[in-house]
Amino acid sequence: MRAAAMMSSLLVFLTAATPATAITPSVRFHHYVALGDSYASGPGIPDQGNEPAGCGRASRNYPGQLANWLRVPDFRDVTCGGATTAHMTAPQRVPGGENPPQFDALRQETDLVTITIGGNDVGFSQIMDACGRAGAADPTGSPCRAHFTASGSDVLAQRVEATGKRVRAVLAGVKERSPNAVVLVVGYLRILPPETGCWPQVPFAAGDNAYFDRVQESLNRTLAEVARSAGARFVTPYTYSLDRDSCQPPERRWVEPLRPAAPAQAVHPNENGMKIVAGLAWLTLRFARTP
Repeated sequence: MRAAAMMSSLLVFLTAATPATAITPSVRFHHYVALGDSYASGPGIPDQGNEPAGCGRASRNYPGQLANWLRVPDFRDVTCGGATTAHMTAPQRVPGGENPPQFDALRQETDLVTITIGGNDVGFSQIMDACGRAGAADPTGSPCRAHFTASGSDVLAQRVEATGKRVRAVLAGVKERSPNAVVLVVGYLRILPPETGCWPQVPFAAGDNAYFDRVQESLNRTLAEVARSAGARFVTPYTYSLDRDSCQPPERRWVEPLRPAAPAQAVHPNENGMKIVAGLAWLTLRFARTP
């Protein structure tokens, strides 16, 4: 479906008075497992769970909203902030306890899986910190790009390539454990605009905004290619979030800046962003599969 048509359908869907009653689907999915990192778990968004608290798992994250709209009778959300591809099969220590390997939630009868993973493998949080510090010292230059390309090759491009291979292995693991599941690989909302940024709200240097945006675009493109090659479906929030990044006004943005105006962790989706991602996932299921 073309982007304009899909966005039009999405906006109609999300402006319905009561989305859950507007859908009225027959029960198509019985056991839904949500896997992933903080862009799926929703740290800071209401209402935060406590199993463990350090995962930042919100009831109104995109998996929670999607499960509600689909009326899934058995929903398991094991997403956790800071998760990497390694935490699909290994436990993750977080403040307040330990998140078990996320694959532990998968069962033979699981029929729907969503997964948002790869950002922490590339090192987005460390990149944001390092580039923010560099930008504070040189706001008109491109110190971050200079740092990551100083060797003559682009370190972040290499990380994206390596992450794609890891995600391919993750999808093979999902297929092995839940062979009949519909799998949605869900990409990342746009964090920064493609050109001019908003220093000091997000203190990237002027020349580094476009560089970071290209890295994020490359990751989303890689995830899409891996998903398709594995027989999964890709949900692409990045494409639809132009002019909805962390530099936009509070009422417009879907990702918060360093000082959030809405309940959300800095440089993470707010509740509106999660709702959009849930809507895109729902539309992907609706138009890709008949009841």
